Amino acid sequence: MSLNLISNAYADGGSAAPAQDGGSMMMLTLFLVIAFVFMMWQQQKRSKQQKSMVDALQKGDEVVTIGGTLGRIEKVGDNYLSIEVAAGVVVQIQRSAVQSVLPKGTIKSA
Repeated sequence: MSLNLISNAYADGGSAAPAQDGGSMMMLTLFLVIAFVFMMWQQQKRSKQQKSMVDALQKGDEVVTIGGTLGRIEKVGDNYLSIEVAAGVVVQIQRSAVQSVLPKGTIKSA
């Protein structure tokens, strides 16, 4: 006497799940490529703006360094700047360490 609790499954010619085409995968890949290109484009744009700002630095400009130090440029070199951070206190920094240029008179008001 055999007890058969599981019935036999026979193929009926149709598939249980529809076959997925590559369309959704291609759309996802295309979206990721476009997002990557857009991010790279934005990064290059910011880099060019930073480079042009650093190249345009001149004596007398008031700047903020990456570390947050405010100062007025006293001397401009090829790779380094001398900035006055307080009365009689001059420090040298790399040109690339300048984060932004401030409007004239900002240091006096700070």
